[in-house]
Amino acid sequence: MLVQVPVMFQLNQSTLNKLYFLLLPLFFLQSCNENQEHKNLPLYKEWIYDFSAETLDTNVWNIVKGNGCPQLCGFGNNELQHYTNSKENLHIKNGQLIISATYDSVFKSAKLTSENYIDFQTGSVEVSAKLPNARGTWPAIWLLPSLERSLNWPLDGEIDIMENVGYNPNYIFGTIHTASYNHTKGTQLTDSIFMDDLDQKFHIYKLEWTDSTLAWFVDDMQFHFLSKSKDDSEKEWPFDKPFHLILNLAVGGDWGGKMGIDTNAFPQDFIIDYIKIKSPS
Repeated sequence: MLVQVPVMFQLNQSTLNKLYFLLLPLFFLQSCNENQEHKNLPLYKEWIYDFSAETLDTNVWNIVKGNGCPQLCGFGNNELQHYTNSKENLHIKNGQLIISATYDSVFKSAKLTSENYIDFQTGSVEVSAKLPNARGTWPAIWLLPSLERSLNWPLDGEIDIMENVGYNPNYIFGTIHTASYNHTKGTQLTDSIFMDDLDQKFHIYKLEWTDSTLAWFVDDMQFHFLSKSKDDSEKEWPFDKPFHLILNLAVGGDWGGKMGIDTNAFPQDFIIDYIKIKSPS
């Protein structure tokens, strides 16, 4: 099964001294083989999107429309919003992407994916964002696999980099969903961090992903960590293929609407300042 590893540990001075003398010859060896080591390092590519253009680049982003019907009404979570490409729900202003959830007898919002444009396997994802603050909102920054077939959820995997629900506005959640660990079974692997100004300030939400680990951060503060064990199969660790980024602001649903919706608080904005993806793939 997946294991959670302590984030920090401490070594005493005696142990540090021993490590120094043990590792010193390795430093010389590394220096002698520096050129060969550089050849073996993976070549990372970095993609930065700062919304500096006046309009959204549809050569990079897919704009999702509708309410998931008929294939997956309510997007599998009984969500209430209809996604649109209207400027009322999706626009760029002052170099920032603004996803607005509105209400006028019907909830409307926006959702973007980078599928088939920016797909990557391992590396890091960093998103600077400011969140809405109203009962019923459910903003998310997350990843799904990029496949040449239909998604088989949860077997194919899902990584939630950042989720927040309006009735619990001061908590950020990081979660994975797999065949063994998912919310339909109540076995999802998740953790959270408390922040008291999520709707007032931009924070940096980050995921670091290797072949065998996942680590979640807010403003460089790690709050969740998972490590693959030698016995894990695809049911526990399906994160061995390319994924893509998703940004959306849902309304209501099984989790977001658990405590009802304050319709008087709408419209609500999910604002993204920039996105940075670094990956060897």
